[in-house]
Amino acid sequence: MRLPSDAALILVDLQLALDDPSFGPRNNPDAEQTAAALLAVWRDEGLPIVHIRHDSIEPDSPYSPDTPGHAFKSETAPLANEAVVAKHTSSAFVDTTLEAALDGFGATTLTICGALTQNSVEATARHAADLGYRVFVVADACWAVDLPTLDGHAWPAEIVHRLALACLAGEYATIVDSQLAIVAARQAKARQRLKTQDGAKP
Repeated sequence: MRLPSDAALILVDLQLALDDPSFGPRNNPDAEQTAAALLAVWRDEGLPIVHIRHDSIEPDSPYSPDTPGHAFKSETAPLANEAVVAKHTSSAFVDTTLEAALDGFGATTLTICGALTQNSVEATARHAADLGYRVFVVADACWAVDLPTLDGHAWPAEIVHRLALACLAGEYATIVDSQLAIVAARQAKARQRLKTQDGAKP
């Protein structure tokens, strides 16, 4: 995995709404902490960061702006100087300011984490690829929930997660783990610093 120095971290829908019991069982219980570790590295290296917030237009949704679930999870809450993009659909690109924010950073490579894998993460990754971005999805910094089948049973969250990632792999995104992404982010800035130093030599 090789990242440019303008590679943006996209944190998708990391909000308290995801703790609502209506979502049912999930996988990757440490995903929030893993996403927080990614966020810490991106902050430390001064790489672009965009937080995606789902503002549901459904009055009974736990993501509704007038409910506690609308707030960001504390582990990955944005700082005052970090970009926050509000969305109303599964893709973070539909009728939002995300493209403009990425253009402002000069970012053409995205590293995506968040939830749910089979919903907004997958939709955002697909849309990004269709727009021409290079996309990485960090598997252990995302999670899924059980998905009801058409015959009244349920697909386990881990299977849903893996299947969603498999649908993205290759054509839409490169699937990586957090350790690989962290190393790549560190190396990206190290290369940039080296180039800057070389350029400053007489």
